[in-house]
Amino acid sequence: MDKYIFDESNGLWYELQGDYYIPCLILSEEETQPIGLWGQRHKQYLKEHKQFLYTTMLIEGTLNSYLADIDRQAQERLLLLTKQIAEQENVTEQLKADNAMLWVQKMNEIQSRVREIIYSEIIYA
Repeated sequence: MDKYIFDESNGLWYELQGDYYIPCLILSEEETQPIGLWGQRHKQYLKEHKQFLYTTMLIEGTLNSYLADIDRQAQERLLLLTKQIAEQENVTEQLKADNAMLWVQKMNEIQSRVREIIYSEIIYA
């Protein structure tokens, strides 16, 4: 048996491993973008709740770029919402200088709320 075969019907090369031919799938450099925390959490959500979509994107080679985009969107949203809410609630540098512990408490609360918004709008949507 040949070590490699080409299937003209789907355009894939296959490599003989043991008694089976396994597709030779290699991610392009574009598909090897790093995925951050938000992308990893969305990936886990897709694996557990949207298995068909996850598998389809994995096979098509679009999963990595999709997750990198989700990660970027979530990170941008985190920064924007944190800044906007902090301004609305007067959590300023002046408060930080006057009462650092209160500032930390309020910022932690804001970030917690923002994370919940991101989970509901982006990660688990």
